[in-house]
Amino acid sequence: MSRIRFLAASFLVAASTTTPLAGLAQAPEPTVRVRGVIEQVDSKSLTVKDRSGEVVTLVRPADMNVSEVVPLTMADIKPNSFVGAGAVPQPDGTQRAVEVLVFPEAARGTGEGFRPWDYMPNGTMTNATVATLAEAPSSTPGGQKMVLRYKEGEQTVIVPPGTPIVTFKPGSADQAALVVAGAKVVVTAQVKDGKPTAMRMLVGRNGFTPPL
Repeated sequence: MSRIRFLAASFLVAASTTTPLAGLAQAPEPTVRVRGVIEQVDSKSLTVKDRSGEVVTLVRPADMNVSEVVPLTMADIKPNSFVGAGAVPQPDGTQRAVEVLVFPEAARGTGEGFRPWDYMPNGTMTNATVATLAEAPSSTPGGQKMVLRYKEGEQTVIVPPGTPIVTFKPGSADQAALVVAGAKVVVTAQVKDGKPTAMRMLVGRNGFTPPL
């Protein structure tokens, strides 16, 4: 089921269970990520065209958390950096990065661990501390090899040249400039009070695409 259809299905379920007793029995609604482009936006709602081509309109709460995604380079990653590496598994047991997020120091430890990632089929996400950095094997000329350690273990991640590397910074105070039609976003959405609602947003400025 696509993210948009999942939200629609969740909305229908929520709409059918609005009695007080049903509300008490309900588990928290799951969240989904909508990746795409803002088509329309106003002070109370936003319409996003998902990368699949589907369109969803979401409630825009006044307190929606907004973060701006900005590009970095491999040189910005150091030993002891806390990163999130989106990747795909390789036959030799390593992970081949397709993007790397460098967390601000204040966000160190966020989501630490190794898990599936919904960006692509078989995708993985490793949120961990960079233990070592070295040149990648000859099979990936010009790349870097990162050993990422987390509480339960470690992963070796190969970062090919040209892999998007980004960080984020608070953007809630600059929403008027960031949350505009045409902006490329990743929206974490959830059914709240029976309506699909934007909870958090990662957004790129001036057409930059968050590779997350």
